[in-house]
Amino acid sequence: MLLKTIIMSNIAANTKDIIHRMKLAAERVGRKEESVKLVAVTKTIDVSRIKEAIESGITVIGENRVQEARDKYKEIGKEVQWHLIGHLQTNKVKYIFDIFSLIHSVDSLSLAEEIQRRGENKGLNTDILIEVNLSGEKTKFGVLPEKAIGLIKGISKFKNINIQGLMTIPPFSESPEDSRKYFKMLRILKDDVQKEGIEMKELSMGMSGDFEVAIEEGATMVRIGTAIFGERR
Repeated sequence: MLLKTIIMSNIAANTKDIIHRMKLAAERVGRKEESVKLVAVTKTIDVSRIKEAIESGITVIGENRVQEARDKYKEIGKEVQWHLIGHLQTNKVKYIFDIFSLIHSVDSLSLAEEIQRRGENKGLNTDILIEVNLSGEKTKFGVLPEKAIGLIKGISKFKNINIQGLMTIPPFSESPEDSRKYFKMLRILKDDVQKEGIEMKELSMGMSGDFEVAIEEGATMVRIGTAIFGERR
């Protein structure tokens, strides 16, 4: 019981520390702290600990799996915003509309077509980000950068889908600076898309190990799990 109490208390302290570091990172490049949103990644985190994070100031939850989000949503509800940050399979699209306010991980026309079809049937619009695989790693999802603008143009024609911006996951590295070039690439891609007349508001990039670098490079959303909840067991 004592260990659990300590862990729970750490969530509040960790959240406060991250918010402070986000503020400093934004200020270093002349940005306002409110220009960056903290998305708490809650994959495998139990509901009691998520509620502790919410009490500590978390307002956006990021889940990797649709079914896990559905189970947690039953207990937590609309107290926070829910984002889907993990890969979305087309056979799970039917479940997203009642839970998620933003899908970070659209990376194909076929997936977008399914979101459009079901959204149109329900009379609902869906906000999405386009996931871009900047490193070309075969183990990662995401559209390749050279194909991104074509995909975005295609999806932008769908009436029930609103493209809000881009998302990426750089290769793992012990050094945050190694991620900087990928964050710059995503920012440049965002600018290139906007030159095509398609507005891009959001850049979802940066996680526990490199979120400060991501903010310096223009992130509007950072996805943080370990730095809030500790290492997953």
